[in-house]
Formats: sequence, structure tokens, C-alpha cells
Amino acid sequence: MITPSEIQSVKQRFGIIGNSPLLNQAILVAMQASPTDMTVLITGESGSGKESFSKIIHSLSLRKHGKFIAINCGAIPEGTIDSELFGHEKGSFTGAHEARKGYFEVTDGGSIFLDEIGEMPLGTQARLLRVLENGEFIKVGSSKVQKTNVRVITATNVNLLKAVEKGKFREDLYYRLNTVPIYVPPLRERGEDVVLLFRKFTGDFSEKYHVKPISLDAEAQVLLMRYAFPGNIRQLKNIAEQISLLEENREVNAQTLSRYLPADASRLPMALGSGGKGEQSDFSERDLLYKVLFDMKKDMNDLKKLVLESFQNGGMNSSIMQKHQGLFEDLDAGFSQKENMDSGSSFPLVLESQKNASINNEDYEEDAIEDIIHEEDDNSLSLEKKEKEMILKALRKHNNKRKYAAGDLGISERTLYRKIKQYEIE
Repeated sequence: MITPSEIQSVKQRFGIIGNSPLLNQAILVAMQASPTDMTVLITGESGSGKESFSKIIHSLSLRKHGKFIAINCGAIPEGTIDSELFGHEKGSFTGAHEARKGYFEVTDGGSIFLDEIGEMPLGTQARLLRVLENGEFIKVGSSKVQKTNVRVITATNVNLLKAVEKGKFREDLYYRLNTVPIYVPPLRERGEDVVLLFRKFTGDFSEKYHVKPISLDAEAQVLLMRYAFPGNIRQLKNIAEQISLLEENREVNAQTLSRYLPADASRLPMALGSGGKGEQSDFSERDLLYKVLFDMKKDMNDLKKLVLESFQNGGMNSSIMQKHQGLFEDLDAGFSQKENMDSGSSFPLVLESQKNASINNEDYEEDAIEDIIHEEDDNSLSLEKKEKEMILKALRKHNNKRKYAAGDLGISERTLYRKIKQYEIE
């Protein structure tokens, strides 16, 4: 059983500042996973401090006396990453003037931290999966199988499940890496930790620049905690350094602090829209479709009410047009300006068909009222039926080619396939 005092000891050892429950939970999981050899996947936004957790895991493990290497997969070109990780033989490619050991061979008996694992090419992912499954790898340009005993710790700031859906990440590798998941919370979810970190950074910079430390008043502290910090700890540290170097008044208020907070970033209550899981909230494909359908239905209902009201009042007079002006704001064709004959006032939006065509008023009224009578039937159509109709229309348009139909609908091909099965579309 890991005690709070042991967690605090780890924080002090690795220079981790903060007391938020999410941060303490992440440290607890890292400490529990450290004595094992299980693969760990650390998730969190860029700049949230994921590398610190990889060091905790290695330093508290049985491999602490072995080598530890941190690799940024996104910083290595696709053409050389296999050579960097697994090594190569002399002459295996242009420029390979001598044989080279890869990181998996060098760190045998230790730990390797693969940051930004989501950026790893698919071919390299297959090689990595073999290492994780069998502890085997083959150098570039060689046919000899070599063994390695390496603890793999990975991290990513992207949603790997979505990458799997898009075919950019291997599903089998994802589940192999995600043996022990650790979620590192972004700064906006850590509450008062932001103020503690700011105080630590400004204290460090006061020593560096030989100036008096910066202090924040109560309003400035509230503003700091409400700021979203898209760049997380890196951004906070940069702001602390700017203020420490540039501000003559060492007592900083909210107005002064606001000048250092970029205006294009959100200033929101912490964790707003994160769902508590660190993922950015966004509408699902189904939500977006529902919104479009609701908007279309609302416009149709408003238009039907307009037609009925116009006939009940003896014609399309200007007062009715003005009342429902919002229905016509987006239209620039089929309308023309015409002076209203009944009231003598002018209104810019009159149907061109009213101007030029001779319409039998009784027939038109009968059609309109019949349309409104059927409104209840139209409203009874479920959103699922409308969604099915849109899918059928897209499939017919693209000759049943799901890839193009999915693109036209704005959803993934996998989602379209699921919906085709759901609605039993042949």
C-alpha cells in the first residue's frame, strides 16, 4: 500500500510540484507499475510533463541501474527511424559506411522511453510489436535475429484510438502498449497547482536574474487559475520568466498579468469541456447530423406557419414579411423589391413568382393548407430515418462506393459501414 508520504517523497525527488488529485493519481499508478516489467502508455497534452513519469518508472524499477534512453519518435525522419531504433549493417543503405547498434541493442537490460509514439511509421510499428511480443529484432540490412531485454515506456499527446480508426496506428500495437495507462492531467485541470508552479518558476528566475521575486495578488491568482494554458507547463514557465525579467513592480495584479496571457487562448474555468479525461470536447458525427436536421426542420416549420398566416390574413402583406424576415435573410435569388400595394410601404423581399406569375389563389391556398396538414406526419419521422435517407442518397450518388459516400457525409468509412449494418442497408 503506497502512502501519501511516499507519493510526496517521489514528488520531491523528481521536482514535481502540485497536490491536485489527478496528479497524485498519476504518480500513484506510476509507482505501482514501476516494480513490474509491464509496458506503460503515458497520455497527456504536450508540455504536461509526461517525460518526468517515464523517469519515475525507470528509477523505481528493478532496472534502475541499467540504461535509460528517451527517444522522440516525431523528431526522427521516417527513412532513418528503423536504423536509429534497431541498428544497421555496413552497406545496408547509402551512407551506411559502418555497422551501428540501435537503441534497443544499447539499452539491453534497461528502459527505453518512446515519446510521441503516435508519430511512428507503420512499418516501424510492426518491428516494435515484434520486440514487445518476443524480445526480438533484426538490424536494417541483416537477416540475423537478435534478442533484447528492454522495458518499453511510451507517451503520446494524440488520441491513439482515433489514429487506429484512421489506419495510422496498428490496433494490435495499441493494446500491447496500453497495458498500464497513465493519464497526466493538463495544467488547467490542476487547480491551485498553477499558482504553486508559478511561484516556483518566478523564484528560480529571481535567483537567475538577481531580482526580487514576483508575487501575485488574489485577483491575479484567480485569473491564472482560470486561464486554459494550451502550452501547459512550458507556457507557464515562459510567462513566469517574462514577468520576472520585464516587470519593475514586483507585486503583479490581474491587469498586469493579463498582458502576458495571449488573447487568442481560452480563459475558462479549469477542466471546462474536458470531461475529466483530458480529451477535448467535440460534437460526434451523430450530434452534428442531428443539429443539421433540427435546423432544417425548424426552418420548414417556420415557413409553413408563414404561408398559413399569410392566407389567414388575406395575402402576403409587409407586416407578415417583416415578422418572418429571418427566413429570407440568406436568400439573394428569386426575390425582388416591390412596393406593397395594400399598405403603401415598401419591403425588399418579395417572391419573384408573386411579381411575374399569375397564381390561382384558391389552388395555392389549398396546396399550402394540405402541406400543413401533413406537418404532423413529417414531424413523426425519426432522426434515424432521416439519417438513413441521407446515407442512401450518398450511396446512390457515388454508385455504392463507401469511401466516397463517407467523404460526402463527413464521416469515416468505418462509421459508415457501422451505420449500414445498423440500418440494414443492402
